[in-house]
Parts: sequence; structure tokens; C-alpha cells
Amino acid sequence: MIPAPAETVHPLINDFREWQQWSPWEGLDPALRRTYSGPESGVGATYEWAGNSKAGAGTMTIVSSDATRIVVDLLFTAPFAAKNVATFELTPEGDGTRVTWTMSGSRNLLMSIGGMLYFDKAIGKDFQRGLEALKQAAGQR
Repeated sequence: MIPAPAETVHPLINDFREWQQWSPWEGLDPALRRTYSGPESGVGATYEWAGNSKAGAGTMTIVSSDATRIVVDLLFTAPFAAKNVATFELTPEGDGTRVTWTMSGSRNLLMSIGGMLYFDKAIGKDFQRGLEALKQAAGQR
């Protein structure tokens, strides 16, 4: 739960430049290289990053965006190749917004085993950290 209306939360997700305030992965490489292209926010906005072995490299593109849902195509190129879809659901509740962040994609056998043993728990913790930081960022608006 974020104690702010969806109109406050939505722009923090819908503009990749805002992700520096809350993404749990932004601090992994102080020298992270970022490139933005397409529109500043919303459908077609693209963010490309390249960093150290912890940050990896890849591209994100917003493929769908409305007041209650933002969908991002995510292509990792390093440290391993993967294609995923991240979805942010924004549900008004009282004076705040419930944000649900999910990621889906297909895995080969090795990645499925790794997911069960490590990745899913690690990503879950990262998502929780990111949502807490998103809550703080929304409170500063």
C-alpha cells in the first residue's frame, strides 16, 4: 500500500527517468550507463542500461500504460539473456494505492531450477525493496 493516489504513483513508474528514485537495482553500479529513447513516458518509452556484473545490461520498453496498469517488455542481455514482462497494477484503496508488481517469462530447465532455488526469492526481496522506495518517492511529491 502506498499512501498516495494513483495519479501520484503512476508517473513514477511510467517515466523510466523516475526509476532512479526507487528501482532496487539502480545502486548496483555507480557507473551505470543509461540511454533513454522514444517518448519521455508511456507507451514506446525505452530505457537501455549497461553496467557491471551485478547490474548487467538490457532494455525495457513500456508497451501498455493506462491509469491502472503499466506493462513493460524487459530484455536482459547480461549477465544472461532473458525476455520477461513486468506488470504494475495500481488499485485505488481508500486514500492510497495498492501497487502489485509482477514479472513473467519463460525459462529453460537450468533457469527453472535456479529460479526455484534462488532467483524467485531474490527477486521477491528486490521487488519489496523497490516498492518501499516507491512509497517513499510518492510521499515526497
